[in-house]
Amino acid sequence: MMLMEIENHYINRSGWLRAAVLGANDGILSTTSLAIGVAAASVTREPILLAAVAGLVAGALSMAAGEYVSVSSQADVETADLKREKLELQNMPESELEELTLIYIQRGLNKTLAKQVAIELTAHDALGTHARDELGINEITKANPFMAAFASAASFIAGGLLPLLVAIFAPIKDMVVYQYGFSILFLALSGILAAKAGGSHTLKAVLRICIWGTIAMLMSALVGYLFGVQTS
Repeated sequence: MMLMEIENHYINRSGWLRAAVLGANDGILSTTSLAIGVAAASVTREPILLAAVAGLVAGALSMAAGEYVSVSSQADVETADLKREKLELQNMPESELEELTLIYIQRGLNKTLAKQVAIELTAHDALGTHARDELGINEITKANPFMAAFASAASFIAGGLLPLLVAIFAPIKDMVVYQYGFSILFLALSGILAAKAGGSHTLKAVLRICIWGTIAMLMSALVGYLFGVQTS
């Protein structure tokens, strides 16, 4: 007799995957765009390196802070909703039971079965049941500010280090070309990894990120060429 294997759904990875992909792509794009903008206005390596390092540090801290604040706000809302639901379960248990029954009826169960399911689930874990089926809160989607902040910062640094290495080793004469070429390669690899981890279409993910990345870097280069002052 074969035992059923527990399915590994991609939604389990949604929280950290979103923060990690966003951080890595932003690290590549932000650092590369800064390097390209400065390289277009400079004939020496030092200003390019300074811009890349400054962008890397500032970007990582900004991503971590922004993600922490954003996810913390979501966590606060979830906590407030759970407290409110707990009070309602204590003060209006019959009303909450009817509300849960109606939810199951709307999902396709007949009234009798919906009522029985609501009664049994309420007896097992009333708050958890209402959190999941009424509020849409569960362990998979529950906000985790520290994890999101760490994933964003770490992935931004990982992404930003790549154009920084290009700024260190690429020929200064063709810095803009090298930055763009390697950045597109890095973004494509990031898109492939994200698609594989998330179970989505690889080509679509790569095209999306490369097209928007190209637009961002072209605009940065244009600003550098138009408003930059050549330094020696």
